[in-house]
Amino acid sequence: MAVQSLYRRYRPRRFSELRGQEHIVRALRNSVINEREGQAYLFSGPRGTGKTSTARILAKVLNCESPVEGEPCCECASCVAVEAGTSYDVIELDAASNNGVEAARELIDRAGLGSPGRHRVFILDEVHMLSKPAEAALLKTLEEPPSHVVFVLATTDPQKVSETIRSRTQHLQFHLLAMHDLAEHVRFIVADAGLEVTDAAIEQVLVQGGGSARDTLSALELVVAAGGVAPEAVDLDDFIEAIIDGEPARALAAVAFAVQQGHDPRTLGDQLVRHLREAFLTQVAPELVQLPVERAEHVAAWAQRMGNGSIVRSMEAIGDTLIEMRHAPDARLLLEVSLMKLCSPGDSGDVSGLIARIEQLERAVARAASAAPATPPPPRDPATGRAKLGGAARPASDTPRAAPEPKVVKPPAPQAHEKLAGEVAPPPVPVAERVPLPATATAGTTHSAAELWPQVLTSLKPLVRALYSACSVSSPGPDTVVLSAPNAVHQAKCNEHVAIVAAAFEKVTGRKIGLNVDVGDTAKDRSAGVPRASHPKAASNETPHDDHETTGSSDAQVVPAESALDRISRSFPGSKVINEDHGK
Repeated sequence: MAVQSLYRRYRPRRFSELRGQEHIVRALRNSVINEREGQAYLFSGPRGTGKTSTARILAKVLNCESPVEGEPCCECASCVAVEAGTSYDVIELDAASNNGVEAARELIDRAGLGSPGRHRVFILDEVHMLSKPAEAALLKTLEEPPSHVVFVLATTDPQKVSETIRSRTQHLQFHLLAMHDLAEHVRFIVADAGLEVTDAAIEQVLVQGGGSARDTLSALELVVAAGGVAPEAVDLDDFIEAIIDGEPARALAAVAFAVQQGHDPRTLGDQLVRHLREAFLTQVAPELVQLPVERAEHVAAWAQRMGNGSIVRSMEAIGDTLIEMRHAPDARLLLEVSLMKLCSPGDSGDVSGLIARIEQLERAVARAASAAPATPPPPRDPATGRAKLGGAARPASDTPRAAPEPKVVKPPAPQAHEKLAGEVAPPPVPVAERVPLPATATAGTTHSAAELWPQVLTSLKPLVRALYSACSVSSPGPDTVVLSAPNAVHQAKCNEHVAIVAAAFEKVTGRKIGLNVDVGDTAKDRSAGVPRASHPKAASNETPHDDHETTGSSDAQVVPAESALDRISRSFPGSKVINEDHGK
């Protein structure tokens, strides 16, 4: 006598024994308890998730003599007949082999007949295989079936079922089992059946099952037949490492080893696509990964190294290869060519190759950036908001250095022959070096507003800076600044931007400054390089002489006044003035 397979021996008999389909169990049990069962159901989902088993449990509970809380008793004559397949109340048909219109008409005729039980349940498996005439013949009966008839349609491809049939049914979708639920179920069967299976074999069985209870139990049965030890499987990580490291020879060696172990190239390509899919899910939707915890962590590690873009391109390339294998005389050759392209993306001149090379460079730069120490941003000048020149080269731990102390430079001592008899050499005069002004001046600084004018001028916008660069500055008081424009027209233009200059003064000095713009000739001041406030004419109480006036001394020099054209040229360095005579 043949031994019953594990998936038939441990087929669920009650709703409570269904694993991973709690939403289906809740809906059907409540409908049975409240006596609101539907006239037609559509069960859809991947293979091996319990669609047909659920349909049989529903048929049992609808005809059970003593149901308990929406569950069949599995002891009455009706339940026993349904489990044995001899019940007149349950009729199962395979729509794949009975897909013609004649089979549909026979089904309709049988639906009109009476039955011993309360309900007559028709279970149609793979209903998407029905032909169009058969669907048309079944539509009227699905819409208005006899009161004692219940249709249960099962399919793995609900998209192929016509909209008219789906609209006449209650659609319940079955899901793949979660990995922890499936592992618990497998360990229960191993313990209950007294099987000797290693933990490594159980993990391999779970991976091969992929969330399908029937596929998992079939793989477990094969492992048990092999002695409870997992057979030597192809390590798919070899292919992944070859793609990441760009080693075509390693990928070809892995293909050769798999073929020597008896694996078909088509099956190997399908396993690679599934493996890449699991890796992609670890990055975008970890809750959908159907792998053990340890294995999922390992896959997530190399998926992060490979990158989502490379994973998607690899799935597309191998998927296209699987389609070409259907009509190829040598499937292994196509798989090897596909893997060589994935391992050497830079060798191909198409867009995908260029994208792969760019992604490799980006990953290399990201790794180098993560390994290098973080560089602090360069300090910025509060007055201008721009980065200080040379600020990035100064370490973050360095503190701003204090201004250096003035150095006393002694003039060279006169030679002995240069000294006159009885002349006493004067004492050395200390010469203070120029001390740079601070980046910003606070209210407590001793610098006058005139001394800070170059810094204020630098912080202005180019147009305003060019306009005010022709003005001289003086500071009658600590909080007062007077700017002298060359002429009245220039003064009027400067007055349009007085508010901007005053705000710049306040930002640099940290206090409000009174700003006035007048008209004055400062050619001498600018030519001598002396601020107006320090010029002898400005500091003296005597009446200033005219700039063109000469003294009686023969050594006196006349300082010519600076023309407006010279001022404009100095304000805009590098420019060229073109004089066009429109009269000629």
